[in-house]
Amino acid sequence: MATREPQGVHVSLIVPAFNEEARIGKSLDLILDFLQSQRYSFEVIIADDGSRDGTVELVRDRFGRHSNVKILSQLRNQGKGEAVKQGMLSASGDYLFFSDADLSVPIESLPAFLARLENHCDVIIGTRKKAGALIEVHQPFYREFMGKTYTTLSNWILALQLSDFTCGFKGFRREAAKVLFSLQRLKNWSFDSEILYLAQLKGYKIEEIPVTWRDDKATKVKLWRDAVSSFLGLVKIRANQYVRRYE
Repeated sequence: MATREPQGVHVSLIVPAFNEEARIGKSLDLILDFLQSQRYSFEVIIADDGSRDGTVELVRDRFGRHSNVKILSQLRNQGKGEAVKQGMLSASGDYLFFSDADLSVPIESLPAFLARLENHCDVIIGTRKKAGALIEVHQPFYREFMGKTYTTLSNWILALQLSDFTCGFKGFRREAAKVLFSLQRLKNWSFDSEILYLAQLKGYKIEEIPVTWRDDKATKVKLWRDAVSSFLGLVKIRANQYVRRYE
């Protein structure tokens, strides 16, 4: 099927990538096969976070002919949060999504998210913690425990009531995305919590939707390092609000 021109883009999908040469090709094949079967126009933005392998070259070589596939490259590794931010701020769509490169949440989930956004939800986030969610491959016990702890801390420190902060599939109406990611300050894994805190702060409507999810053992998360930095990130979010950096 012929690719569509990205003018008047309905859906933008941002895929943050850092050293994803081994799996980005398969994931992009799945993404494009699915999106080309839909009726709406789309663009896919690979937000490369300073990869040191052949990620960028692979995308250019295999997908450069697709006018609706773009590569946004950072010169050095800055963190997933910064890659997603830059992708969101450069996106042209009416509805903006980001997905992890491993497609832990299948791309086929997108229509359910899109329907919520088209019906006046501002921010829609995938959850693995509510009835209806299906975990096909679980994380190791200690990772699940750390995830639950982080959710509890995020809700407590940020005065939120959400079941899952770190599921790597989220969607936004264009206006909300541009406001929230313009205000984002954190570059590491705690950016998810910051964006959701900002969404509540700015009065945007947030909804959660149960997803099918499977763990990928090739995760880029460094457990203890990222756990500590993510907790400190929650403290920074409160500090940023205290000094009015989100105004």
